[in-house]
Amino acid sequence: MPSPEVLARNLRKRLNRAVREFDLLAAGDKIAVGISGGKDSLVLLDLLARGVDIAGHYDLVALHVDGSAAGLPDVKPQVRTWLADLNIPYEIVPLELPADERLPLNCFRCSWNRRKTLFRAADRHDCHKVALGHHADDAAVTALMNITHKGKLESLPPRLSFFGGHFTLIRPLILTPEDEIRRYARARGWTFPPETECPRSNSTRRHRYETFLAAFPPRERQQIRANLWNLTLKEILP
Repeated sequence: MPSPEVLARNLRKRLNRAVREFDLLAAGDKIAVGISGGKDSLVLLDLLARGVDIAGHYDLVALHVDGSAAGLPDVKPQVRTWLADLNIPYEIVPLELPADERLPLNCFRCSWNRRKTLFRAADRHDCHKVALGHHADDAAVTALMNITHKGKLESLPPRLSFFGGHFTLIRPLILTPEDEIRRYARARGWTFPPETECPRSNSTRRHRYETFLAAFPPRERQQIRANLWNLTLKEILP
């Protein structure tokens, strides 16, 4: 296997391309990076900490939304270890739930409450950009779901504004295949909880599509990913 530095260099090329093509970062930005406890968000944080060639200086804050009180796995000890090693300011934020929220959370309510908690924490840190670790395979799965269930050519937007532009959500790994992220994490010696961080993950529609896409050989999967990206690109770009 290539060294971590070689793998990081290749990943940074893809990240730089996404930053350039979709205007994701600029000098002076303060970016909140959402850390889920999985490989994707940690690799994103690691790559952003190394610097983006075309963005100039920016600041990072890592934010982990702890959903253990709502029945999600408690990964706080592992997250603290990772973030301390990367020497980046961070906060572990309890998941904010309305008093009348019924548990267990369904997927929509879980995602909505986690996003709300993340945005509020980002605001406290004066961060107006929020970076998430969605990658090219996530975009492909989302496109498949929208084509087959909604009849729409839509995928994950690389950037999306909220609250009149107060926040901009960015996805710097949107051009990066998941297997490259996984290889880098393994080369770094990082270990992670099971990929299914949510107790309902194995029964969701998204999981079924992920399993379907993963069943193809790598070269075919790469072609499918590229075709879906090309089909939805005109919908993603402004």
